[in-house]
Amino acid sequence: MRFSFITLFPNLIKPYFEESILYRAIEKNLLKIDFANPRDFTNDKHQKVDECQIGGGAGMLIKPEPLSRAIESKMEDFSHVIFLSPVGKRFKSMDATRLAKKRHIIFVSGRYEGVDERIYEIYANEIFSIGDFILTGGELASLCLSDSIARNVEGVLGNSDSLKGESYENSLLEPPLFTKPNLFKNLSTISEYSKGNHSKIATLKLGLSVAKTKFHRPDLYKDTI
Repeated sequence: MRFSFITLFPNLIKPYFEESILYRAIEKNLLKIDFANPRDFTNDKHQKVDECQIGGGAGMLIKPEPLSRAIESKMEDFSHVIFLSPVGKRFKSMDATRLAKKRHIIFVSGRYEGVDERIYEIYANEIFSIGDFILTGGELASLCLSDSIARNVEGVLGNSDSLKGESYENSLLEPPLFTKPNLFKNLSTISEYSKGNHSKIATLKLGLSVAKTKFHRPDLYKDTI
Protein backbone atom coordinates (compact mmCIF):
# COMPACT_ATOMS: atom_id res chain seq x y z
CA MET A 1 0.00 0.00 0.00
CA ARG A 2 1.26 3.45 -0.91
CA PHE A 3 -0.04 6.65 0.66
CA SER A 4 0.68 10.02 -0.97
CA PHE A 5 -0.14 13.11 1.06
CA ILE A 6 -0.85 16.41 -0.69
CA THR A 7 -0.37 19.03 2.01
CA LEU A 8 1.09 22.46 2.69
CA PHE A 9 2.47 21.09 5.97
CA PRO A 10 4.09 17.67 5.44
CA ASN A 11 5.92 17.90 8.77
CA LEU A 12 2.56 17.64 10.54
CA ILE A 13 2.19 14.15 9.07
CA LYS A 14 5.70 12.67 8.81
CA PRO A 15 6.34 12.12 12.56
CA TYR A 16 3.28 9.92 12.90
CA PHE A 17 4.92 7.29 10.69
CA GLU A 18 8.20 7.33 12.60
CA GLU A 19 7.03 5.22 15.56
CA SER A 20 5.20 2.03 16.45
CA ILE A 21 3.17 -0.20 14.13
CA LEU A 22 3.15 2.02 11.04
CA TYR A 23 6.90 2.55 11.24
CA ARG A 24 7.44 -1.21 11.32
CA ALA A 25 5.08 -1.61 8.37
CA ILE A 26 7.22 0.84 6.38
CA GLU A 27 10.40 -1.02 7.33
CA LYS A 28 8.81 -4.27 6.08
CA ASN A 29 7.78 -2.57 2.81
CA LEU A 30 4.13 -3.20 3.58
CA LEU A 31 3.52 0.52 3.52
CA LYS A 32 5.09 3.40 1.60
CA ILE A 33 4.46 7.10 2.13
CA ASP A 34 5.42 10.19 0.15
CA PHE A 35 4.44 13.83 -0.05
CA ALA A 36 3.76 16.68 -2.46
CA ASN A 37 3.54 20.29 -1.28
CA PRO A 38 1.49 22.60 -3.54
CA ARG A 39 3.93 25.42 -2.72
CA ASP A 40 6.54 23.54 -4.75
CA PHE A 41 4.28 23.76 -7.80
CA THR A 42 3.70 27.52 -7.90
CA ASN A 43 5.04 29.85 -10.58
CA ASP A 44 5.91 32.84 -8.39
CA LYS A 45 8.87 33.44 -6.12
CA HIS A 46 6.66 33.85 -3.05
CA GLN A 47 5.11 30.39 -3.56
CA LYS A 48 1.63 31.83 -3.10
CA VAL A 49 -1.06 29.14 -2.98
CA ASP A 50 -4.10 31.03 -1.67
CA GLU A 51 -6.52 33.41 -3.33
CA CYS A 52 -9.67 35.37 -2.45
CA GLN A 53 -13.05 33.86 -3.20
CA ILE A 54 -14.88 35.01 -6.32
CA GLY A 55 -18.06 36.77 -5.22
CA GLY A 56 -16.65 37.63 -1.80
CA GLY A 57 -16.68 35.82 1.49
CA ALA A 58 -14.47 35.37 4.51
CA GLY A 59 -11.40 33.19 4.18
CA MET A 60 -9.02 32.29 1.38
CA LEU A 61 -9.08 29.27 -0.91
CA ILE A 62 -6.20 27.14 -2.18
CA LYS A 63 -5.75 28.02 -5.84
CA PRO A 64 -6.47 25.26 -8.35
CA GLU A 65 -3.25 25.47 -10.39
CA PRO A 66 -0.60 24.48 -7.79
CA LEU A 67 -2.93 21.97 -6.14
CA SER A 68 -3.67 20.35 -9.47
CA ARG A 69 0.02 20.04 -10.32
CA ALA A 70 0.79 18.56 -6.89
CA ILE A 71 -1.92 15.91 -7.26
CA GLU A 72 -0.88 15.01 -10.81
CA SER A 73 2.75 14.63 -9.71
CA LYS A 74 1.68 11.61 -7.67
CA MET A 75 -1.10 10.16 -9.82
CA GLU A 76 -0.95 6.80 -11.54
CA ASP A 77 -3.66 4.99 -13.47
CA PHE A 78 -4.69 3.04 -10.38
CA SER A 79 -4.49 5.92 -7.86
CA HIS A 80 -7.51 6.59 -5.66
CA VAL A 81 -7.83 10.26 -4.71
CA ILE A 82 -9.45 11.13 -1.38
CA PHE A 83 -10.20 14.67 -0.21
CA LEU A 84 -10.71 15.50 3.46
CA SER A 85 -13.48 18.03 3.96
CA PRO A 86 -16.36 18.75 6.38
CA VAL A 87 -18.72 18.46 3.39
CA GLY A 88 -17.73 14.82 2.79
CA LYS A 89 -19.54 11.69 3.86
CA ARG A 90 -18.70 10.32 7.30
CA PHE A 91 -15.77 7.91 7.21
CA LYS A 92 -16.64 4.49 8.65
CA SER A 93 -14.82 1.31 9.55
CA MET A 94 -16.23 -0.45 6.50
CA ASP A 95 -14.57 2.20 4.34
CA ALA A 96 -11.21 1.41 5.91
CA THR A 97 -11.63 -2.29 5.11
CA ARG A 98 -12.63 -1.55 1.54
CA LEU A 99 -9.89 1.00 0.88
CA ALA A 100 -7.18 -1.28 2.29
CA LYS A 101 -7.48 -3.24 -0.96
CA LYS A 102 -6.32 -0.26 -3.02
CA ARG A 103 -2.72 -0.08 -4.25
CA HIS A 104 -2.28 3.68 -3.98
CA ILE A 105 -4.29 6.33 -2.13
CA ILE A 106 -3.71 10.07 -2.46
CA PHE A 107 -4.94 12.11 0.50
CA VAL A 108 -5.53 15.79 -0.26
CA SER A 109 -5.57 18.03 2.81
CA GLY A 110 -7.29 21.39 2.49
CA ARG A 111 -6.38 24.57 4.36
CA TYR A 112 -7.83 28.04 4.85
CA GLU A 113 -11.50 28.06 3.79
CA GLY A 114 -10.99 25.05 1.53
CA VAL A 115 -10.12 24.41 -2.11
CA ASP A 116 -11.52 25.55 -5.44
CA GLU A 117 -14.61 23.41 -6.10
CA ARG A 118 -13.38 22.48 -9.57
CA ILE A 119 -10.54 20.47 -8.02
CA TYR A 120 -13.10 18.15 -6.41
CA GLU A 121 -14.90 17.72 -9.71
CA ILE A 122 -11.74 16.86 -11.62
CA TYR A 123 -9.83 14.67 -9.19
CA ALA A 124 -11.96 13.38 -6.30
CA ASN A 125 -12.80 9.69 -6.20
CA GLU A 126 -14.21 10.19 -2.70
CA ILE A 127 -14.62 13.01 -0.19
CA PHE A 128 -14.63 12.11 3.51
CA SER A 129 -15.28 13.84 6.81
CA ILE A 130 -14.25 12.48 10.20
CA GLY A 131 -17.05 14.25 12.08
CA ASP A 132 -19.36 17.20 12.32
CA PHE A 133 -16.73 19.72 13.39
CA ILE A 134 -14.18 22.00 11.74
CA LEU A 135 -10.38 21.66 11.86
CA THR A 136 -7.76 24.17 10.74
CA GLY A 137 -6.70 21.78 8.00
CA GLY A 138 -7.12 18.29 6.63
CA GLU A 139 -3.85 16.82 7.92
CA LEU A 140 -5.31 15.31 11.09
CA ALA A 141 -8.19 13.84 9.13
CA SER A 142 -5.71 12.39 6.59
CA LEU A 143 -3.83 10.74 9.43
CA CYS A 144 -7.02 9.29 10.89
CA LEU A 145 -7.98 7.71 7.58
CA SER A 146 -4.49 6.48 6.72
CA ASP A 147 -4.07 4.87 10.15
CA SER A 148 -7.45 3.15 9.97
CA ILE A 149 -6.83 1.92 6.42
CA ALA A 150 -3.24 0.82 7.06
CA ARG A 151 -4.13 -1.46 9.96
CA ASN A 152 -6.42 -3.37 7.57
CA VAL A 153 -3.58 -4.01 5.13
CA GLU A 154 -2.46 -7.62 5.38
CA GLY A 155 0.60 -8.01 7.59
CA VAL A 156 0.55 -4.55 9.17
CA LEU A 157 -0.88 -5.84 12.44
CA GLY A 158 1.16 -8.60 14.01
CA ASN A 159 -1.96 -10.64 14.70
CA SER A 160 -4.74 -10.48 12.10
CA ASP A 161 -7.20 -11.66 14.78
CA SER A 162 -6.84 -8.17 16.29
CA LEU A 163 -9.21 -6.97 13.57
CA LYS A 164 -11.98 -9.28 14.73
CA GLY A 165 -14.70 -8.19 17.13
CA GLU A 166 -13.78 -4.50 17.06
CA SER A 167 -16.12 -1.57 17.52
CA TYR A 168 -18.51 -0.87 14.61
CA GLU A 169 -18.44 -4.46 13.42
CA ASN A 170 -22.11 -5.31 12.75
CA SER A 171 -22.99 -1.80 14.01
CA LEU A 172 -21.95 -2.70 17.57
CA LEU A 173 -19.37 -1.22 19.90
CA GLU A 174 -16.69 -3.43 21.41
CA PRO A 175 -17.72 -5.00 24.76
CA PRO A 176 -15.97 -4.09 28.04
CA LEU A 177 -12.46 -5.58 28.17
CA PHE A 178 -10.21 -6.16 31.18
CA THR A 179 -6.73 -7.22 32.22
CA LYS A 180 -5.14 -8.16 35.54
CA PRO A 181 -5.51 -7.48 38.43
CA ASN A 182 -9.01 -8.83 38.91
CA LEU A 183 -9.65 -6.17 41.56
CA PHE A 184 -8.63 -2.55 40.96
CA LYS A 185 -9.74 0.35 43.18
CA ASN A 186 -12.63 -1.78 44.49
CA LEU A 187 -13.83 -2.55 40.96
CA SER A 188 -13.68 -6.18 39.81
CA THR A 189 -13.60 -7.73 36.37
CA ILE A 190 -16.53 -9.75 35.05
CA SER A 191 -16.08 -13.15 36.69
CA GLU A 192 -17.46 -15.13 33.73
CA TYR A 193 -14.53 -13.92 31.64
CA SER A 194 -12.15 -15.98 33.82
CA LYS A 195 -14.03 -19.28 33.80
CA GLY A 196 -12.81 -20.54 30.43
CA ASN A 197 -16.21 -21.29 28.89
CA HIS A 198 -15.66 -19.57 25.56
CA SER A 199 -19.19 -20.12 24.32
CA LYS A 200 -20.65 -18.39 27.39
CA ILE A 201 -18.04 -15.64 27.18
CA ALA A 202 -18.93 -14.98 23.53
CA THR A 203 -22.65 -14.81 24.35
CA LEU A 204 -21.99 -12.51 27.30
CA LYS A 205 -19.76 -10.22 25.25
CA LEU A 206 -22.40 -9.96 22.54
CA GLY A 207 -25.02 -8.93 25.09
CA LEU A 208 -22.65 -6.39 26.62
CA SER A 209 -21.85 -5.01 23.17
CA VAL A 210 -25.55 -4.47 22.52
CA ALA A 211 -26.02 -2.77 25.91
CA LYS A 212 -22.96 -0.57 25.44
CA THR A 213 -24.07 0.46 21.95
CA LYS A 214 -27.59 1.24 23.14
CA PHE A 215 -26.18 3.49 25.89
CA HIS A 216 -23.32 5.26 24.08
CA ARG A 217 -24.47 5.20 20.45
CA PRO A 218 -28.24 4.89 20.14
CA ASP A 219 -27.90 5.89 16.49
CA LEU A 220 -25.90 2.72 15.84
CA TYR A 221 -28.17 0.63 18.04
CA LYS A 222 -31.09 1.37 15.73
CA ASP A 223 -29.27 -0.49 12.98
CA THR A 224 -29.10 -3.66 15.09
CA ILE A 225 -32.82 -3.89 15.76
